[in-house]
Amino acid sequence: MKTRKILIAFALIIYSVASFGQSRDIPIQSAVVTNHEVTIKGKKVPYSATVGTQPVWAEDGHPIATLFYTYYERTDVKDKDTRPLVISFNGGPGSASVWMHLAYTGPKILKIDDEGYPIQPYGVKDNPHSILDVADIVFVNPVNTGYSRIVDPKAKRSQFFGVNQDIAYLSEWINTFVTRQNRWNSPKFLIGESYGTTRVSGLAYRLQNSNWMYLNGVILVSPTDLGIDRDGPVGMANRLPYYAAAAWYHKALPSDLQSKDLLEVLEEAESYTMNKLLPVMAKGAWATEAEKNEAIRNFSRYSGLNEKVIRQHNLDVPTGFFWKELLREEGHTVGRLDSRYKGVDRMDAGMRPDFNSELTSWLHSFTPAINGYFQNYLNFKTDMKYNMFGPVNPWDRSGDNTGENLRQAMAMNPYLHVMTQSGYYDGATTYFNAKYNMWHMDPSGKLKDRMSFKGYRSGHMMYLRAEDLKNANEDIRVFIKNSIPAPGTPAKY
Repeated sequence: MKTRKILIAFALIIYSVASFGQSRDIPIQSAVVTNHEVTIKGKKVPYSATVGTQPVWAEDGHPIATLFYTYYERTDVKDKDTRPLVISFNGGPGSASVWMHLAYTGPKILKIDDEGYPIQPYGVKDNPHSILDVADIVFVNPVNTGYSRIVDPKAKRSQFFGVNQDIAYLSEWINTFVTRQNRWNSPKFLIGESYGTTRVSGLAYRLQNSNWMYLNGVILVSPTDLGIDRDGPVGMANRLPYYAAAAWYHKALPSDLQSKDLLEVLEEAESYTMNKLLPVMAKGAWATEAEKNEAIRNFSRYSGLNEKVIRQHNLDVPTGFFWKELLREEGHTVGRLDSRYKGVDRMDAGMRPDFNSELTSWLHSFTPAINGYFQNYLNFKTDMKYNMFGPVNPWDRSGDNTGENLRQAMAMNPYLHVMTQSGYYDGATTYFNAKYNMWHMDPSGKLKDRMSFKGYRSGHMMYLRAEDLKNANEDIRVFIKNSIPAPGTPAKY
């Protein structure tokens, strides 16, 4: 054991003194600070950007991994005790923090067109809608994402790669970060996107119960199922409102629906799903022929799909088939994470698309931008590969009770509020399932006055669309302000 500690200490020295530009190693502890200014909502906001690494510790105190982070702190604020801190995670679970960092809440965003498509030359520009005017932000990369890595060769991968393992080590890392930055008195918020919502839902409870760190808010961007059961007819039926949104966007609905606004169509589709479709699907083979035929007709009406293929699927139409089928006759597929995007397959035949058209488009613009940003703007230089998606498999998905974890955290902390943000064209984590999470997280309904939902006319990363970038950031800004109680307000029921 003594020899091992000496070797680890030696490795720490080597990592710490390594030249960023001359090594594919990443320092276990590092910090590069630069100062900047951005104009947000017409006002200049000075800020510092700290980019670096902070260890994950083993129980005996030696570093087993290091997490890469970027911390933006407004520099003209004297009272940090009242200044909110937002801790941001993306998902995957093997995804880096690049997405929300460089396209949503941070001070810089991608150079893309107003609908989110890549343009050249690549790069970044100021974000006039960043929430940095009202809150400091730290973007965290879990193990093997971004520049974060395991640094102890004897460390077991299984201690990092799983629902509850991820939550356990990240809660300790956050505890260290908040202590080092002297932010214990600050109102604190977690924001997660996609699998990041699983992560932050579990973290809200873990931070509260194991680290005694109480939050003011959790923001769920394009949330997963959070371990909330919806197997069988519910899961099958819940797809239809998303199908209606995608079909409306591509003008595949009947003319009477197509002539209506999207939100009117979705209101109809949701009502039909809950009140008519679900009961028929619950009956299964015992539904009458008339009930089944009517369900198929209406499923076709709201999905844009042919009645024949719906019948062939017994009303259980998988999302993969929908992405392939909706525009099959015109020779295109539609995207999984954002169904506004079209793809081209080798063959029009088949059961699912060859590739995710939206993801290839996003990687097209994000990858060169993030690599250039760290080197040219934040002065962080390394030969280490930035993992947009890192190796984190096998991922242990057992024991996912994160929706219940979040409910418990809310029940135990009267200050804690939750906001959900979803894009209507997201086919991976659909907006209707996000609503379902909210409806069923707290069956008693006693916490629903602290829960809210915001929808946007875009997909999984709604902020890529210029109009939604502005609106979604403003929704976060309002949520943060509304989740901080007036001075002296006690946390009690």
